[in-house]
Formats: sequence, C-alpha cells, structure tokens
Amino acid sequence: MERQPATAAANGTNLLVGVDDKIGVGKAFLLGLQHVLAMDLYIAPIIIAGLLGLSGGDTSFFIQMCFLATGIGTLIQTGIFMRLPVVQGPSYIPIGAMSAIGGKLGLAAMTGSLLPGALLIAILGLPLKWFAKAVRKIIPPIVGGTVIMVVGVTLIPSAMKSVFNAHGNLGHNVIVAGVSAAVLVVCMLFGSKLKRGGTLFRLLSVILAIVVGTIVASFYGAVDFSPVADAKWIKMPELFPFGTPTFDWSAVATMALVYLIVLIETTGTWFVVSSVTGSELTEKRLNRGAFGEGIGCFVGSLFGGSPMTGYSSNAGLIAVTGVASRMAIMSGGIILLVLGFVPKLSVLITCIPEPVINGIFAIVCVAILMNGLKVIQPLRIDDRNMMIVGIPIMLTLGLTVFPGDVLQTLPDFANYILSSGTAVGAIAALVLNLIIPKGKEASESEGG
Repeated sequence: MERQPATAAANGTNLLVGVDDKIGVGKAFLLGLQHVLAMDLYIAPIIIAGLLGLSGGDTSFFIQMCFLATGIGTLIQTGIFMRLPVVQGPSYIPIGAMSAIGGKLGLAAMTGSLLPGALLIAILGLPLKWFAKAVRKIIPPIVGGTVIMVVGVTLIPSAMKSVFNAHGNLGHNVIVAGVSAAVLVVCMLFGSKLKRGGTLFRLLSVILAIVVGTIVASFYGAVDFSPVADAKWIKMPELFPFGTPTFDWSAVATMALVYLIVLIETTGTWFVVSSVTGSELTEKRLNRGAFGEGIGCFVGSLFGGSPMTGYSSNAGLIAVTGVASRMAIMSGGIILLVLGFVPKLSVLITCIPEPVINGIFAIVCVAILMNGLKVIQPLRIDDRNMMIVGIPIMLTLGLTVFPGDVLQTLPDFANYILSSGTAVGAIAALVLNLIIPKGKEASESEGG
C-alpha cells in the first residue's frame, strides 16, 4: 500500500489507491460491493414503472434489467472506453419523456425512441470527435468547477427530501439518516487520524455506515426483507422485453434532445471524477467517454434498461473512501451484471431503507461540492467569475423549490430541461462564460 499514496500525492489528491493501481480480487469485490450498496439506481426505474402503470412482476423485471444495463454500461465505460472509475446508473432526466412516450405510444415505441439517441451520443464522440472540441472550447476551469459544485448543490436537497419523504415516521427516518451519516463521518475522521487501522476504517466506511444504519432502522420496524423470499433466484434477460421496437420520429427527436441533456449531466460527473482522482480529461478521453456512454445506453436499451449517466454519488464515494481503482469499479460492474440475472439478490439490495442510503448520500454530496470548490479556489473571483459561479448555483437552488404542478404545465422541451438542476446549472455556467465579456486582465492571463 506504500506506492498508492505516492501516486496519489503526485496528482495532488488524497487517494489511498490510484486509478490504475492494482488491488487484490477480494478487496476489489468488497470495494465494488460498497459502491453498489450505496447506489439508489433502483429508484428511477420504480418511478418510471409507476408512471407507465406496469404490473408488480413487470416492475420487478424492469428493475432487474436496469441493474443489468448499469453493469454493462459501467464495464464498457470504465474498462474499455473512458478508462476512469465511472459508475453508470439510470438517469432521472428521461423519466418524464419515457413515461409520456410509453403512455401515449406504447412500450415498443418507448424502446424505439431510446436506440437512435444513444447512437447519436456515441457518434458525437467517435468517429466525429466533436464532443471534446465543444467541451474544450466552452468549458474552462471556472465553468468546470462550477458544474461540479452545481452537481453537489443539486444532489444535497434531493438526499434530504428523500429522507423527509420516505415511508414511515419522520422522526425515525431523520434519526436513521443521522446515525448513518454520523458513522460515515466518524469512519472518515478515523481514517485520517488513526495510524493503525485508519486506512481500513476509510476503505470500509460506507459498508459500516450501511450496516449500522440498517440495524438502527430495524429497531423502528423499518427493515422488511420479506420481498426477498418471493423473488426468483434466476431470471434470464430478454432481448426487447417490451416487444419489437417501433419508431415514431417525434418520439425519437424528443429523446435525442433528452440524451444531449443527459450528456451534459454526465460531463459534470466526469469533472468530479477528474477532480477527485487528479486524472486529466484529455480530448481522447472525452470522445471515448461520449462513445462509451452512447454504446452503454444502446446495449442497455436492447434489454429494457433506461438511459444511463455517470453517477456523481459514486464519484463522491471515491473522495470519501480514497479508493479510485478501476478494478474496484469494474468489480462493482460485475456485481451489477450478476444482479441482472439473480432477482433475489437485486431485491435484497432494494430492501436497504431509504433513510440509510440518503443519509450517506448527503455526506457524499458534500464531498462533491468541496471538490468543485477546490477547482475554482485558485482562480481570481472578480465580478465576472462571481456571476459565472453564483448565478448557476442560484438557479439550481431555485429549481429545488419550483412548484411541481407548474412544471407539468410547461412544454415538454422546458419540462425536460427544468427537471434537472444539474442540466440547468451547467447550461447557465456555459452561457454566462460565453456572453459575459472578459476583463483586460483575464484576457491577458488566458492569452499568456
């Protein structure tokens, strides 16, 4: 373990294990499992299934296929294309569009709308190589740092709201979330202070927080593993489980727009990963990342999954644990892949109480927010930069209190964009950086 801190220090990070450092199979499995347990990837498919009116059996299968698609996407992105520790998971942005298309045109048309958009994203990365050029031109450090902060600002209210709105007694939920978060914080502090055993505390901090939080939740009767008994051990995936795809071009165009918004969301996650790991987002890596994102979404859609994005929560988890090894993330991808074949295990993970996951999630979001602050900290915060950083955060926070009933009355285009605080904040930062004139000093410093 002595080489890893040196590698991390060379990159200006606080990692225990670097991106390309090798770890044992057992440790990789344990750390990958930690990433899987800390994900709330089953929430998005549950919401979509409810909006589409799927039966209980179909809902369970849809969740299973999202596990499968997530595993495939994670292995494709981390192991082959982007080669950074990026965990893929179902994006919340397409929920409205998917439910609208599926409800009006049927599930086969919903699947048909997903496939062309995924290929579009892939083509923008490779072979066209347009994506990296666009990112390099319009995303300097001030914008990149702001996007990372926006990701954290977007997710913190989401985590807190999920605690308050979870089933059960509000007071009990707050206690469970508070205990889970406190255990994680204590483990992180022990990890940085203790000379002996500190590394182990930090490495296993999330699993320990989940175990303790679940035990506390059980005292309040908030843990129910009965659905596990009813789930099957093995259920094979099906190609086009909702029928042979049909293509409605208005639905295809709508989803193509949604995919572009998802790509903006994913880029925010890539900035977080880059900041946490000290890995440069080169043009080659960006283009390969866009290609991997598109191919992962395409393959996942073949099996009934929903569009995926890089999960910022897992990027924050890397900052919390100090482990950025691709081997750990790929182990998580393999676990997710197995869960796509074993419904009993996937149902078991969904039984972890929501307050436990979201209490941990809130601390992870703080880590993301601080990494964004670290990116902009060396920059001179003049009036221009203050607006580029502050206004997107203001808009992002504003969306957290935007009335949901008003959102539903807006045109679909506006609805899709405003449903994602990350997308709105990122777009605002991009636009402000382009339209606010640079001062003479800033222009000279960039030119020099």
